Amino acid sequence: MLGVKMSAYSLILLVGMKLSLAAPSTQNDRLVRDFKARITRYLDLRKNEAGSAPGRTNSPDKLAHSQEDLAVDVQSLRSDAKQGDIFTPEISDYFRRQIASTLRGPEGTKIRVSLRNAEPVRLTLRVNEVYPQEIPLQSTPPTLLSNLPELPKELEYRIVGRTLVLLDIVPNIVVDFLPHALPESGK
Repeated sequence: MLGVKMSAYSLILLVGMKLSLAAPSTQNDRLVRDFKARITRYLDLRKNEAGSAPGRTNSPDKLAHSQEDLAVDVQSLRSDAKQGDIFTPEISDYFRRQIASTLRGPEGTKIRVSLRNAEPVRLTLRVNEVYPQEIPLQSTPPTLLSNLPELPKELEYRIVGRTLVLLDIVPNIVVDFLPHALPESGK
Protein backbone atom coordinates (compact mmCIF):
# COMPACT_ATOMS: atom_id res chain seq x y z
CA MET A 1 0.00 0.00 0.00
CA LEU A 2 2.82 2.37 0.87
CA GLY A 3 4.42 1.59 -2.51
CA VAL A 4 1.21 2.56 -4.33
CA LYS A 5 0.99 5.82 -2.37
CA MET A 6 4.63 6.58 -3.14
CA SER A 7 4.10 5.82 -6.83
CA ALA A 8 1.04 8.05 -6.98
CA TYR A 9 2.93 10.79 -5.13
CA SER A 10 5.88 10.40 -7.50
CA LEU A 11 3.56 10.60 -10.50
CA ILE A 12 1.91 13.77 -9.17
CA LEU A 13 5.32 15.26 -8.47
CA LEU A 14 6.58 14.43 -11.98
CA VAL A 15 3.44 15.79 -13.65
CA GLY A 16 3.70 18.96 -11.57
CA MET A 17 7.36 19.38 -12.50
CA LYS A 18 6.55 18.86 -16.17
CA LEU A 19 3.76 21.46 -16.04
CA SER A 20 5.99 23.97 -14.28
CA LEU A 21 8.69 23.43 -16.91
CA ALA A 22 6.16 23.90 -19.72
CA ALA A 23 4.65 27.06 -18.24
CA PRO A 24 7.47 29.47 -19.21
CA SER A 25 7.36 28.25 -22.81
CA THR A 26 3.60 28.77 -22.95
CA GLN A 27 4.02 32.22 -21.39
CA ASN A 28 6.78 33.07 -23.88
CA ASP A 29 4.63 31.88 -26.78
CA ARG A 30 1.80 34.11 -25.57
CA LEU A 31 4.15 37.11 -25.31
CA VAL A 32 5.56 36.52 -28.79
CA ARG A 33 2.02 36.25 -30.21
CA ASP A 34 1.09 39.51 -28.45
CA PHE A 35 4.22 41.22 -29.81
CA LYS A 36 3.52 40.01 -33.35
CA ALA A 37 -0.13 41.07 -33.11
CA ARG A 38 0.96 44.56 -32.05
CA ILE A 39 3.39 44.94 -34.96
CA THR A 40 0.78 43.55 -37.35
CA ARG A 41 -1.70 46.19 -36.15
CA TYR A 42 0.94 48.88 -36.65
CA LEU A 43 1.76 47.68 -40.18
CA ASP A 44 -1.93 47.33 -41.10
CA LEU A 45 -2.52 50.91 -39.97
CA ARG A 46 0.51 52.15 -41.87
CA LYS A 47 -0.29 50.27 -45.06
CA ASN A 48 -4.06 50.77 -45.09
CA GLU A 49 -4.17 54.38 -43.94
CA ALA A 50 -0.82 55.93 -44.87
CA GLY A 51 0.28 53.76 -47.77
CA SER A 52 3.05 51.35 -48.56
CA ALA A 53 6.57 51.72 -49.78
CA PRO A 54 7.29 54.53 -52.21
CA GLY A 55 6.92 53.50 -55.85
CA ARG A 56 9.92 52.48 -57.91
CA THR A 57 11.94 55.36 -59.22
CA ASN A 58 15.48 56.13 -60.29
CA SER A 59 15.26 59.57 -58.76
CA PRO A 60 16.77 59.79 -55.26
CA ASP A 61 14.92 63.08 -54.72
CA LYS A 62 11.58 61.55 -55.63
CA LEU A 63 12.25 58.56 -53.39
CA ALA A 64 13.25 60.78 -50.45
CA HIS A 65 10.16 62.96 -50.97
CA SER A 66 7.88 59.88 -51.03
CA GLN A 67 9.53 58.54 -47.89
CA GLU A 68 9.08 61.89 -46.13
CA ASP A 69 5.40 62.05 -47.16
CA LEU A 70 4.83 58.55 -45.82
CA ALA A 71 6.57 59.44 -42.56
CA VAL A 72 4.35 62.52 -42.12
CA ASP A 73 1.23 60.42 -42.77
CA VAL A 74 2.32 57.74 -40.28
CA GLN A 75 3.18 60.37 -37.66
CA SER A 76 -0.25 61.93 -38.09
CA LEU A 77 -2.00 58.56 -37.77
CA ARG A 78 0.00 57.71 -34.64
CA SER A 79 0.07 61.15 -33.04
CA ASP A 80 -0.61 59.59 -29.64
CA ALA A 81 2.02 56.81 -30.00
CA LYS A 82 4.30 56.34 -27.02
CA GLN A 83 7.10 54.14 -25.82
CA GLY A 84 5.62 50.87 -24.62
CA ASP A 85 2.81 50.58 -27.18
CA ILE A 86 4.60 47.59 -28.71
CA PHE A 87 7.16 46.83 -25.99
CA THR A 88 4.68 46.47 -23.13
CA PRO A 89 6.19 45.75 -19.70
CA GLU A 90 5.62 41.98 -20.11
CA ILE A 91 7.00 41.93 -23.67
CA SER A 92 9.94 44.09 -22.54
CA ASP A 93 10.78 41.59 -19.79
CA TYR A 94 10.64 38.76 -22.33
CA PHE A 95 13.03 40.59 -24.69
CA ARG A 96 15.44 41.42 -21.87
CA ARG A 97 15.47 37.74 -20.80
CA GLN A 98 16.10 36.60 -24.38
CA ILE A 99 18.92 39.11 -24.87
CA ALA A 100 20.53 38.32 -21.50
CA SER A 101 20.32 34.59 -22.20
CA THR A 102 21.94 35.07 -25.60
CA LEU A 103 24.72 37.20 -24.12
CA ARG A 104 25.41 34.50 -21.50
CA GLY A 105 25.51 31.82 -24.20
CA PRO A 106 28.42 30.57 -26.29
CA GLU A 107 28.19 33.51 -28.73
CA GLY A 108 27.92 36.15 -26.00
CA THR A 109 31.54 37.28 -26.17
CA LYS A 110 31.38 37.66 -29.97
CA ILE A 111 28.16 39.66 -29.71
CA ARG A 112 29.65 42.02 -27.10
CA VAL A 113 32.78 42.52 -29.22
CA SER A 114 30.65 43.22 -32.29
CA LEU A 115 28.59 45.80 -30.39
CA ARG A 116 31.70 47.47 -28.94
CA ASN A 117 33.36 47.66 -32.37
CA ALA A 118 30.40 49.35 -34.00
CA GLU A 119 30.35 53.10 -34.27
CA PRO A 120 28.79 54.36 -31.04
CA VAL A 121 25.36 55.87 -31.49
CA ARG A 122 24.16 58.49 -29.05
CA LEU A 123 20.65 59.65 -29.69
CA THR A 124 17.55 60.65 -27.76
CA LEU A 125 14.89 58.37 -29.14
CA ARG A 126 11.27 59.29 -29.56
CA VAL A 127 8.52 56.99 -30.73
CA ASN A 128 6.97 58.02 -34.03
CA GLU A 129 9.92 60.22 -34.96
CA VAL A 130 12.02 59.85 -38.07
CA TYR A 131 15.40 58.29 -37.37
CA PRO A 132 17.92 61.01 -38.30
CA GLN A 133 19.63 60.30 -41.63
CA GLU A 134 22.96 61.65 -40.37
CA ILE A 135 23.11 59.22 -37.42
CA PRO A 136 24.47 55.78 -38.36
CA LEU A 137 22.23 52.80 -37.82
CA GLN A 138 24.02 50.19 -35.75
CA SER A 139 23.02 46.78 -36.97
CA THR A 140 22.01 44.04 -34.59
CA PRO A 141 24.36 41.02 -34.57
CA PRO A 142 22.71 38.04 -36.32
CA THR A 143 23.43 35.74 -33.37
CA LEU A 144 21.43 38.09 -31.16
CA LEU A 145 18.63 38.34 -33.72
CA SER A 146 18.27 34.56 -33.84
CA ASN A 147 16.78 34.59 -30.31
CA LEU A 148 14.35 37.45 -30.94
CA PRO A 149 10.97 37.16 -32.68
CA GLU A 150 11.28 37.41 -36.45
CA LEU A 151 10.04 40.67 -37.93
CA PRO A 152 8.20 41.41 -41.18
CA LYS A 153 10.46 42.70 -43.95
CA GLU A 154 9.39 46.32 -43.32
CA LEU A 155 10.71 46.34 -39.75
CA GLU A 156 14.17 45.94 -38.25
CA TYR A 157 15.75 45.76 -34.83
CA ARG A 158 18.53 48.28 -34.26
CA ILE A 159 20.75 49.06 -31.29
CA VAL A 160 21.27 52.57 -29.90
CA GLY A 161 23.53 52.37 -26.86
CA ARG A 162 21.81 49.79 -24.65
CA THR A 163 18.41 50.36 -26.27
CA LEU A 164 16.73 48.02 -28.74
CA VAL A 165 14.90 50.00 -31.43
CA LEU A 166 12.03 48.76 -33.57
CA LEU A 167 12.43 50.69 -36.82
CA ASP A 168 10.04 50.87 -39.77
CA ILE A 169 12.55 51.10 -42.60
CA VAL A 170 10.04 52.30 -45.20
CA PRO A 171 9.25 55.70 -43.65
CA ASN A 172 12.36 55.42 -41.41
CA ILE A 173 10.28 55.84 -38.24
CA VAL A 174 10.96 54.63 -34.71
CA VAL A 175 7.92 52.44 -34.05
CA ASP A 176 8.92 51.73 -30.44
CA PHE A 177 12.05 51.11 -28.40
CA LEU A 178 13.12 49.11 -25.39
CA PRO A 179 15.39 51.01 -22.98
CA HIS A 180 18.04 49.01 -21.10
CA ALA A 181 17.53 46.03 -23.41
CA LEU A 182 21.21 45.18 -23.23
CA PRO A 183 22.81 44.76 -19.83
CA GLU A 184 25.50 47.19 -18.80
CA SER A 185 28.89 46.20 -20.18
CA GLY A 186 30.60 43.66 -18.02
CA LYS A 187 27.33 42.04 -16.91
